[in-house]
Amino acid sequence: MGLMVKRPEGMAGSATPAIVVGLFVAFGGVLFGYDTGTIGGILAMPYWQDQFSTGYINPKTNHLDVTASQSSEIVSILSAGTFFGSLSASPMGDLLGRRLGMIASTFVFTFGVILQVAATEIPLFVAGRFFAGFGVGLISALIPLYQSETSPKWIRGAIVGCYQLAITIGLLIASIVDNATKNRQDTGSYRIPIAVQFAWAIILVIGMLVLPETPRYHIKQNRPEQAAKSLSRLRRLDQDHPALVEELAEIQANHDYELSLGASSYIECFKGTLGKRLITGCLLQGLQQLTGVNFIFYYGASFFKNSGIGNGFIISVITNVVNVCSTFPGLYLVDKWGRRPLLMFGAVGMFVCQYIVAIVGTADGSSHSANQALIAFVCIYIFFFACSWGPVAWVVTGEMFPLKSRAKCLSMTTATNWLLNWAIAYATPYMVDAGPGDANLGAKVFFIWGTFCLICTFFVWGMIYETKGLSLEQVDELYGKVGKAWQSKGFVPTVSFQEVQDLGANVRQTSLADLEAGAGRKKSVAHVDDSPNMVNEKYT
Repeated sequence: MGLMVKRPEGMAGSATPAIVVGLFVAFGGVLFGYDTGTIGGILAMPYWQDQFSTGYINPKTNHLDVTASQSSEIVSILSAGTFFGSLSASPMGDLLGRRLGMIASTFVFTFGVILQVAATEIPLFVAGRFFAGFGVGLISALIPLYQSETSPKWIRGAIVGCYQLAITIGLLIASIVDNATKNRQDTGSYRIPIAVQFAWAIILVIGMLVLPETPRYHIKQNRPEQAAKSLSRLRRLDQDHPALVEELAEIQANHDYELSLGASSYIECFKGTLGKRLITGCLLQGLQQLTGVNFIFYYGASFFKNSGIGNGFIISVITNVVNVCSTFPGLYLVDKWGRRPLLMFGAVGMFVCQYIVAIVGTADGSSHSANQALIAFVCIYIFFFACSWGPVAWVVTGEMFPLKSRAKCLSMTTATNWLLNWAIAYATPYMVDAGPGDANLGAKVFFIWGTFCLICTFFVWGMIYETKGLSLEQVDELYGKVGKAWQSKGFVPTVSFQEVQDLGANVRQTSLADLEAGAGRKKSVAHVDDSPNMVNEKYT
């Protein structure tokens, strides 16, 4: 097996348009990452602390600051907004479409940025954070949805994974801008980093105005002609090309099959194999947050500063550079190595690093050598996260649901991510700070994150199916025919949903394997019936 991820032989058309479209849409991750990354540096800025403090003096710095509860509110309110935004992504994505939904989401986000730029006191700043979060929540669910529905199956993992790469780039840019403005003694110290987000919104909106809607959304809306036009642009094939006609017919047949199993209501999302997939997706996104990565990116500057490490801003920039660079191996390995092995690799590596950081920080957290070891293993931990759980969580949740309920299920899995994001952002100041009523865990908090990383290994083994190289329709077949996640490796799809559709059977009371067998028998009978005619024609 070679080192390159190769396009399957004999595949008609070009994958380039779909790849370019998927990579551009991933740019929305910059907006997501920058918005979540900028707040950690802003909270540590002396001018911002003077401007927004209500009189509290930080005992560690003897400087005006916000209290742990205020810090918790400011950081976590974004995640509260994203939670409700991601839940709203389903009706928006199904009513307006994936493309127009992303455009509308960007306007909501921009409104929140305007409020933050205008703020001089905590209440308005918090309101702006909520609306910006609502917009980010919408975008964070719609982007993987759009990418999954437009990407070629053989490179879908890398394309959807680029969403996470864009998030890491946004985090890095945020740390650089924060570092550049932190010493300004005017409102520009925090307003410039916030206002930069207008640029990301403008770029995303202009691009989405010219991109096509996804062909699967058009099929869902019973618009086959528009679906053909969209797929024609993405595959660079004529609308009547046999390969394009066949792909659309299989998408339509799979959608009809799924609808015949039940309506696409929220209640149906919790039933049968779809419910199993939903639980898996929610746990995957929840555990991604419980690995503790956002503790570093939300509170890293403040944590390193309070731990006695010289320049917390510089350390924050370093960790973000590691985050960006480490995402690239994941984009390659997700389609070369597979989803299950990469997630397992990352979980084990994160577990080891988190426990080392916790042990070193607890045993000797004040010495220079201990601080160097702490920074080094935090960076190694970020490598393991960025090449595995960072991108792959979005890849897996983006491809595991059927078309009829994809928007609903993806919105719920993304909402789970943001719910845990909010909980961690809200609880962390109380967990690590040394104020009255706070737990003052300090580096001991890494024992908590490390334990969740250990839980991740068992979760991957027992619940994550290997979907590398399968079309979205073939993923449905995988879940319909393979009962255990650890049995999914090496699965070869054999079902044609067009043939299943031709049976006209009661699919609610028949397994997919039985339907496949019935389609095979029908095909064999048809072949036998045609044989005498073929012989007669030969000798006519």
